[in-house]
Amino acid sequence: MRYLCKNSSLKRNLFIAFLLLSLTVSAQTTRKYSNEFMNIGVDAASFGMANSVVASTGDVNSGYWNPAGLVNVEDKQLALMHASYFANIANYDYAAFAMPLDDRSAVGLSVIRFGVDDILNTTQLIDDQGNIDYNRISLFSTADYGVTFSYARRLPLDGLNVGVNAKVIRRIIGDFASSWGFGLDAGIQFERGDWKFGLMARDITTTFNAWTIDEEQFATIQGAVEGQNQELPETTEITIPKLQLGASRKFVFHYDFSLLTEIDLNFRFAETNDIISSGFTSITPSGGFEFGYIDMVFVRAGVGNFQNIQQLDGSDSVGFQPNIGVGFKYKGIQIDYALTDIGDQSAALYSNVFSLKMDLSIFR
Repeated sequence: MRYLCKNSSLKRNLFIAFLLLSLTVSAQTTRKYSNEFMNIGVDAASFGMANSVVASTGDVNSGYWNPAGLVNVEDKQLALMHASYFANIANYDYAAFAMPLDDRSAVGLSVIRFGVDDILNTTQLIDDQGNIDYNRISLFSTADYGVTFSYARRLPLDGLNVGVNAKVIRRIIGDFASSWGFGLDAGIQFERGDWKFGLMARDITTTFNAWTIDEEQFATIQGAVEGQNQELPETTEITIPKLQLGASRKFVFHYDFSLLTEIDLNFRFAETNDIISSGFTSITPSGGFEFGYIDMVFVRAGVGNFQNIQQLDGSDSVGFQPNIGVGFKYKGIQIDYALTDIGDQSAALYSNVFSLKMDLSIFR
């Protein structure tokens, strides 16, 4: 019972923070952090390498990381992933499908959902006479959806591949507000010898979100925080572009052992807490490796998300996000697991991520 009460309280607090953030996110047209659920990442194998895969990705998950990598898909592939965040309060799910069109092009489709379900709506807890009536409590969900359509093609220049994404964003906050968004991504990969290079540009045209707010529902929370939410926020939101640049190399030892390494630089065109930050752009590095045995058993580790953090005593420190993972592949079926710190190393908020990848040729 104590756990259930605590869990309900966490959900309620999380909802209040999420609701106020989401509604005020439209108060300015351009935001540093918009549609952030689309930046979390997918695939436990990639999480294990601290998301340092923009150059090396070459499977169904490339639709998210770098659509240019889809040209390496040799047959129809399916990917599934599930992760829980914030003590299992929020659920993050992902599914993707990819297939080659011919020997030079491929297509993919992916769907992401990040949501908090069964949230207590206590806005009507007290009736007009000031009495507490628990029967007036209802449940609802907040959910973010991202649907991505991907296309990739090999160019005449040997080793050069390009890809594009068309994204549809749907965000729902119970009956309070909802939005539709649209955007484009573009990616490039280039392979030369044992080296691979990749560039992924997200939201290259800026992703536009248009919000619809239920004024009657908004009125029920208008006085939830004194001095805030007194006026309806603006209903447009723009996501600024981001870049991810990477280089990778794979080493093979005695035919049975392999080591895949990659280093990435992540750019945001805004001033943030990244360890390199200016008014024009902010940069944080990441790096990861994957040790494989006979292309069947994999061990991964990586570190990224380096941030400047100000402590309570006013001192500064550098936080980072460590990740580890393992994987197993057999006859076209690959199961991966990652343990990832979703914050910095001092927060110790670790999440378990599981994913499955299948080559559908095994059913033929």
